Amino acid sequence: MAVSSGEGKTAGQEDPARRESARQRAGEQGLLFDDAPATLPSDIGYRGPTACSAAGITYRQLDYWARTGLVEPTIRAAQGSGSQRLYSFRDILVLKVVKRLLDTGVSLQQIRTAVQHLRDRGVADLAQITLMSDGVSVYECTSADEVIDLLQGGQGVFGIALGKVWREVEGSLAELPGERAAAGDDPADHPADELAQRRRARKIG
Repeated sequence: MAVSSGEGKTAGQEDPARRESARQRAGEQGLLFDDAPATLPSDIGYRGPTACSAAGITYRQLDYWARTGLVEPTIRAAQGSGSQRLYSFRDILVLKVVKRLLDTGVSLQQIRTAVQHLRDRGVADLAQITLMSDGVSVYECTSADEVIDLLQGGQGVFGIALGKVWREVEGSLAELPGERAAAGDDPADHPADELAQRRRARKIG
């Protein structure tokens, strides 16, 4: 599945009542476009437990997605059992989007294609995207008109406004610890990776 542009027009787009209803639905869901959130420092990294907390996922999910290449940490990858992954703000934003897509029934393979599409975009662009899905396809909308066209023509279409998710993640991370990327290039400076610690504990037990 490719992430499609939402430019395709729907049969009901000329109906003013349906269009106004779609606009109201979009507004209630926070899907219409507003000012881009402030850009966060790119050299701040967040460890696994912090990324999980901000994205609303389990550590098992985080580890599996990293090992299979779905969402890998871009600041620092784990290098054996003696290092800590460090996730960027953008990584955590994508983690949260993946979680929301999974919750709505989109397949993991479809999500992999969507994530690759997001990776190809800059951070500033991410805040101006709304992803729409009918549970089968995922569409990228870059204007309010595209959002409304999909809402008025699709049955059961849901949307994820990345600007809104951005602010949610930003709010969560404001209460959680981060660290400068330059402070952690030496694996010896950090405790063992959390999952590796758990595996060792199980073996010992």
